[in-house]
Amino acid sequence: MNGDIRANELRVIDEDGKQLGVLSRTEALALAAERELDLVEISPDAKPPVCKIVDWGKFNYQRTKQIQKNRKTTKASELKQMRFGLKISDHDLGVKMSKVVKFLEDGHKVKITLFYRGRELAHKEIGFKIAARVIDDFGDTIVVDQAPQLSGKQLNFVIRTSGVRKPVAVAPKETQEGES
Repeated sequence: MNGDIRANELRVIDEDGKQLGVLSRTEALALAAERELDLVEISPDAKPPVCKIVDWGKFNYQRTKQIQKNRKTTKASELKQMRFGLKISDHDLGVKMSKVVKFLEDGHKVKITLFYRGRELAHKEIGFKIAARVIDDFGDTIVVDQAPQLSGKQLNFVIRTSGVRKPVAVAPKETQEGES
């Protein structure tokens, strides 16, 4: 020990959660032995350290069960993928975007891939326009994790929910005569 007089003192809590106060280590161990229970250090960094008189087997079992329960509730975020070509119609784009909305609502990130076929590579700007349209249609409900970038014959970008509000289905843009 470092010569500290209070180094042997512990804050003790009984099995019912009632504080028994600051006791010496030997007093706390004697009290635990008298009740036929164990003395478990709960918070070693506190001043003085906090110990609890408990049945160690029961305490350890409950702690293990709580850890397992917490592990079940934390959901791993997956990366889902949606692919489509440059010649996609407005309706088909709307259908695919409704699927993307479901992925986003489930808490997943979504990688959107636009693929170029043949001579479509001569018109790379079309893919970037479609990507910009998708991002604009979602508005502030998404965050773009990876900006649209062309790699080979594919244009990829990754989106996730921003947490602002639930994403809404992207409706195809239709223009009627007489509207500007």
